Amino acid sequence: MGDSQGVAALPVTFADIEAAHMAIMPHIVRTPCLKSRTLSDIVGAEVWLKFENLQFTAAYKERGALNTLLSLTDAQRKKGVIAASAGNHAQGIAYHGTRLGIPTTIVMPRYTPVVKVQQTESHGAEIILHGDNYDEAYARARELEVERGLTFVHPFDNPKVIAGQGTVAVEMLTDAPKIDTLVVPIGGGGLISGMSIAARAMRPDVEIVGVQAALYPSMAAKMKGETLPCGGDSIAEGISVKEPGTITQGIVRALVKDILLVDESKLEQATAMLLNIEKTVVEGAGAAGLAALLAYPERFKGRVVGLPLTGGNIDTRLLANVLLRDLARAGRLARLRIRLNDRPGQLFGVARIFDDMQVNIVEVYHQRVFTNLSAKGIYADIECETRDRDHLERLIATLKDSGYEVSSVEIA
Repeated sequence: MGDSQGVAALPVTFADIEAAHMAIMPHIVRTPCLKSRTLSDIVGAEVWLKFENLQFTAAYKERGALNTLLSLTDAQRKKGVIAASAGNHAQGIAYHGTRLGIPTTIVMPRYTPVVKVQQTESHGAEIILHGDNYDEAYARARELEVERGLTFVHPFDNPKVIAGQGTVAVEMLTDAPKIDTLVVPIGGGGLISGMSIAARAMRPDVEIVGVQAALYPSMAAKMKGETLPCGGDSIAEGISVKEPGTITQGIVRALVKDILLVDESKLEQATAMLLNIEKTVVEGAGAAGLAALLAYPERFKGRVVGLPLTGGNIDTRLLANVLLRDLARAGRLARLRIRLNDRPGQLFGVARIFDDMQVNIVEVYHQRVFTNLSAKGIYADIECETRDRDHLERLIATLKDSGYEVSSVEIA
């Protein structure tokens, strides 16, 4: 994988990316690319973050969408465009299409979260809900393309889209010329394709590394000639793609050094770290680059790494769950299951220990009936807040020393 053919032989050139940059710059946010001192210290590499979550629609997808819309003929603009998407591509098309006076139609799966439907609709698009998944929505969009005479805008397998996405690398390497490694999330492959072409032209020595969610290793499987299962509920919906693009596969095969897989716990940890440390909200796919640094620290040790934070459109309830789970993994939030004797004062005795240890009790669940203990056996589940893992361990040790049987309810 990587450097098997020349950049000149690829369907998108650096000149295409430069032209895209000139075209879209007046209409998008020139997002900052900043060094994170804290993350650099944690992972042992010099980390530069490109805040694409600060675009108006909170994602880099605006770039490729806008570049494609600007390339349409007058006749195509008048008829309008159609896309299939449940996320950021939909919003990019809808926002810039409406702004340019181009009618936009977006086909979304029926079970798309309401907030995403409302956000896309608020940008002026006609929303059609169809099918149970992206593939069915895509098929319907291609039917409507023909029936209505619309122009279909593919989310990644389109040279104009790829050229637009490549402008992310142009800005990163201009603002942070010391970067020697770009770590880029891969779904369908549009972003990494464009960024790889731009990086090779600007800095031929830059290493390009892709990242995929372990549940959706579609591009990695294609590069290795393997068949790997793709499916499951990933926090990184934006890169949960079962079939990467045909054009993008060729570019990735030519220019990308390696593709790393990251599990859900690392994606959650990275999402929480970016909020806690950088005070910035990213979706799971946007945190994939940092997740790779956390999962493979030796791979990037001593390198100057650029991470595009590709988007910030995450459901607030999901974000809350991610943050709470991160507290649990750090030992700052815990649920302890404590076996008690069926006599007065047992729960009071436990609560006194929590008070002595200065541990805050958040919730108590006292179970007498639905248990496999004897009829006189009961237990209490106590959710509590501690200062750190050491504080939690000392609490558990004190409870055990006082004669209580204690176990911790762990998360995945």
